Amino acid sequence: MACAELEALRLALMNITGTTDESVKRHAEAELEGYLDEPGPIQALANATTLDEAQRHLDAALVDLEEKATQTPNDDPKSGYLRGRVIAVRDAERSLRRLRTQTDSLLDDLGEAHHGLHDTFPVEE
Repeated sequence: MACAELEALRLALMNITGTTDESVKRHAEAELEGYLDEPGPIQALANATTLDEAQRHLDAALVDLEEKATQTPNDDPKSGYLRGRVIAVRDAERSLRRLRTQTDSLLDDLGEAHHGLHDTFPVEE
């Protein structure tokens, strides 16, 4: 059983940042065998090119995973792994939200620095 949500998020972040580590990409794609050919949140997440897209598709994938985990009987050998995946994906979701918040903060800081520079050194037009 693959950690599809985490590997798809890795691919999304590689798309977003422009990272082209082929060995990491191949590993993630191998973990996602079957998911990448099937429309759904995992495929959409793996193909995400913005943080907003990644967040939206990760949320959808988490809903699917939580449903699968709650429907799996406790005595099923996969149940522990599924619950662990839910925890790991929730943690990744929080990390992605923090990244989004930090990115927005950086954009605000750059805007303030730009305005401060122009306030200090007015440009005549």
